[in-house]
Order: sequence, then structure tokens, then C-alpha cells
Amino acid sequence: MSSTTAPAPKSKNKHEESKMVMSQRERIISVSVRMFIIGIAVIFAIYPVIYVVSAAFNPGGTLSTRSLIPQGVDSVSDLFTNFRTLLVDEIDIFPFWNWMFNSIFVATISTILSVTICALAAYSFSRFRFSGRRSLLLGILLIQVFPNLLSFVALFLMLQQIGRLADVIPQVLPFLSFIDWGFLKLFGLDSLGGLILVYLGGAMGINTWLMKGFFDTIPRDIDESAMVDGATHDQTFWMLIFPLVRPILAVVGVLSFVGVFNEFVLARFLLRDKDNFTLMVGLFSFVSAEFSSNWGKFAAGALIAATPIVIVYLLLQDQIVGGLTQGAVKG
Repeated sequence: MSSTTAPAPKSKNKHEESKMVMSQRERIISVSVRMFIIGIAVIFAIYPVIYVVSAAFNPGGTLSTRSLIPQGVDSVSDLFTNFRTLLVDEIDIFPFWNWMFNSIFVATISTILSVTICALAAYSFSRFRFSGRRSLLLGILLIQVFPNLLSFVALFLMLQQIGRLADVIPQVLPFLSFIDWGFLKLFGLDSLGGLILVYLGGAMGINTWLMKGFFDTIPRDIDESAMVDGATHDQTFWMLIFPLVRPILAVVGVLSFVGVFNEFVLARFLLRDKDNFTLMVGLFSFVSAEFSSNWGKFAAGALIAATPIVIVYLLLQDQIVGGLTQGAVKG
């Protein structure tokens, strides 16, 4: 008898082919749905930016005449009408460059000081064990729970009293009259120095906790080895620990810079002189008037104001990614 092999059933092959076709079809549908959702999200995120850019290049100044495509443009120079008016023609009325300098100055000084203070505080909480350590950590965290609006009146009065000390101290303590106490007015009400002090007071909370978590990931063997070699705590911190925590310093620095640069409420509350305005407060004057709102100048100033933030992000983007990912893995 000759043995014959039975042929493979065709129904099985057809079933496998149909499954492959169905899986490919489901994959296409899934990708299409995802791309549709992503497209909607991208449009939702980009539309305000496109609208601001369009408003900046539109010669019209009111929202009623605003459109995504600038209207009434006869030449290329008309597209830059708002920029020319803001930066050149009305610079005496609206000191835009003073506002830009004030914002960059306040944000830079506040960032440097807050990063330094928070790094020292985080190192102390991470490495040292002392009485009241846990209470201080909880206190720093709980203070951040209360809204900033509760402290506005106290901050206003405190800065006002600091400015008055320049006149009171020479009268109360005449034997100290050889000292020029006028420098205290640099930290009083309606001063950039006073605004920096207020920002520093509010930067200690979450930043200290964020840095402490990163400092805890640094092995203590480094500190112990440095102590065996005769290094002090200052030398250990600045020469060994500080270079290792640069990613988290960059993260805190960027967050502090952007937060201070874009802050409006405190600056509007504490600053009175037009020349001392920060950029956010100055730009608000374009849209706060009841009958003379000019959204074109506001949008043009907003585009220029975004330049320092973009530059900071580009310069520190590698450190930012490293700080966030290392903190997520180690912490």
C-alpha cells in the first residue's frame, strides 16, 4: 500500500489570512484615531500662538478687526507697524526696553540667589541631623499651602517700612548718621530690590524639597571620603557635591527664571513708577485702558518677551532632561 499525505486544509490558511487582514486593519484604525486625537491637541495648543503672531503683525489694534490673516496690508513694512511703534516711535511713552531690562534683571538675580539659597538649605537638610529638622521641613511645605493673596498686605507694609527706615534711623540713632542709609530705599516699596526680596521669600518652599530629594540620591560615601581627606563641609559641598547636582540646579533655575519673568500680580501690586515696571506689568498697560486698548502692541511685546525664555530653555535643555529623568529614576 502506498501512503499518501493529506493536504493542509485550505480553511485554516484562509482563517490565518483573515486574522492578519483584521489585525492590519485594526492597526490602521488605531493609528488613525491616535493621529486624529494628536492633531486636535496640536491645533488646540498652537492656535493661541498663531493668533498672537497674527495679532502682532496685524496693523489694526482692536479685537473687532482681528483675523488670522492680517488685513489692510499694502506693503511689508505695514506688517511691522506694531513692532516699530512699540520699540521706536512711542519709546518715550512706553519705555519698553526699561521694562525688558527690569524683568531680565529681577529674574536673573532672583534665580541666582534662590538656587544658591535652596541648594545650601537642601544640602543641610539632606546631610545633617539636627533638632527641629523634620519640623522645619514640614513648616516650609505647609507655608506654601496658603495662597499668596494672604500676604499681600503684610508685604506692602513691610516694604513701606523698610523704605522709611532710611529717614528714621538717622533721627533715632544720630551717632550712626555717618552711614548713608539711603540704600534702604533700594529695597523698599516701588523698587526692584524689594521685589527681589519678596520673590526670594517665596522660592524656598517646593524648590528646597525638590533639591533635597536629589541630594539624597548622592552617595554619602563621597562626603565621608572627603572628610577622611581633611575637607571641610564647604569644600565638600562646592567641590564635590555641587558639580554632581547641576541637572537639578538647572531645573530649579529654569523654573524660577520663567516663574519670576512671567509673574504679574506681585509686581503690579508693589511697583508704582512706570520706569520700574517689569515687562508683564508694562504690557498690561496696553490692554488695561478702557477706551484705548491696543492688542497689536500687546501681542508684539509678548512675542519679544518670549525670546529670553526660549534662549534659556535652549541653553539648558540637556541639563533639564537629565535632572528630570535622573530624579525620576533615582528618587
